[in-house]
Amino acid sequence: MHGFSKFLSAAGVVASLSPLASCAPLRRQAAAVDPNNVLVLQFAQVLNQLEEQFYTQAMAKFSSSDITSAGFTNANILLEQLTAIASDESSHIGALQSTLTSLNQTPLTNCSFDFSSVLSDVATTATLARMVENVGVGAFLGAADLISDPTILTAAASILTVEARHQTILNTLNGGAAIPSAFDIPLLPNEVLAIAGPFLVGSGCELNVTANPPITVTNTDAIVPGTTLSLTSPAVNGSTDGLFCQMLQGGMPFSLAQPLSACTVPAGMTGPVAVFVTKDMQPLNNNARDRSAASVLAGPAMLFIDDAPQAFSALIKTGTGNSTLINFVTPDQASSILAAASATAAPANGASAASATADAGAAATSAAATAATSAAAAGAPSISLIPKPTATAA
Repeated sequence: MHGFSKFLSAAGVVASLSPLASCAPLRRQAAAVDPNNVLVLQFAQVLNQLEEQFYTQAMAKFSSSDITSAGFTNANILLEQLTAIASDESSHIGALQSTLTSLNQTPLTNCSFDFSSVLSDVATTATLARMVENVGVGAFLGAADLISDPTILTAAASILTVEARHQTILNTLNGGAAIPSAFDIPLLPNEVLAIAGPFLVGSGCELNVTANPPITVTNTDAIVPGTTLSLTSPAVNGSTDGLFCQMLQGGMPFSLAQPLSACTVPAGMTGPVAVFVTKDMQPLNNNARDRSAASVLAGPAMLFIDDAPQAFSALIKTGTGNSTLINFVTPDQASSILAAASATAAPANGASAASATADAGAAATSAAATAATSAAAAGAPSISLIPKPTATAA
C-alpha cells in the first residue's frame, strides 16, 4: 500500500513497511500461536500472490493497441490502474509474509498459477480482475471472525479497505456501477477456493482447506433480471431433482432459494451475486460465521449483473458482468447518450414531465442504438446501452 508506514504495531508483529525503511519483522516472545490467525494470514498472502501475478501477466501479455482495440479510448486508462493495484498487492504480500515470519511460521512462497484460460482477450481479463477483487474483499470479510488477535484484525482491515478501492475502480472499468451495493458478500475459505482454486496449480501452495466444488455459469447471453441461469458443476451428476440454487447478494440477510432447474435472476438484483448449489432449499445465512455448510453441494460462482449502467462508467466502457458480451462507446457516442438523457431535467414549455421523460428516453435509446450499430459494424456484439424508458405517471 502506498504510504503504508506500519502494518502491525511496534509491540511486536512487524517493523515499518515504508519503502525507505527496513522490512525486517520484530520477533514476538515465544507464545502459542492461534492456528486460525496463521490460516487467515497464509490464505490472504496466497490470494494477494494470485492477484499480483495475474495483473503482472496481463500487463505483459497485452499491448497498448490490444487495449485500445478492445474499446478503451486510451490504453493508460487500464494500464495505470492495473499498475497501481499490482503495486498494492505486492506491498500486501510483503507485509503478510513478514508477519508470518514474526510468528515463527513459514510463508507459502512457491505458489504457481495458471491464467491461460482467462488471459485470452482484454475484456475477459478485465472481467476476471473485477472478480478476484470482489472475492478478495469477501475473503477478508469472511475471515474476520477467525482472527483472535486484535492487532492482526486491525491490520487485515487496513488491507480490506484498499481491496475495496480496487473493487470500485474495476467495477467502473467493466461498465458496472462503481458502488453497486451498500454491503459486500462475506466468503468462507472453502468458498473462496471454489472460485480461485482452479487457478492454483502444482503442490507448492497447500492451505489445508478443502475447496467446495466449483460452479460454471454457462449462459452465453448477458445475465440480467429474468435470466434463467445455466449452471454446471462436477458435484452435480445427472438429475437436478431435489437440488437448489441459492443467490446471495450483499445486504440480503439470507439467500434466495430456487429449484436448480429454474434458477432465475429476480428483478432488482444488481452488482455481484454469489450463486451456490445446495441439497435443500433452506436459505443460506449472509453472515459467514453462521452460514451452514452442510447443505452446500458446490460453489459459489460469482457473477455480475450490470443492467443499469451509470454515466461515469459509460464514458469508459459498457456491458455486463458476462465477459462474453462486452461493448464499448466512443467519447462522442457517450456524449450523445448523456446529452439525450439530460433532457429530462428541462421539459419544454407546456410539456408535461412525463412527455419530456418519454421523449428524452426515446432520444437516448436512439443514441444508444447508433452506438450499438457502429460497434456492430466494427465486429463487436450489439448491446443496447440504455434501458427502455418506463411509463411515468402523469
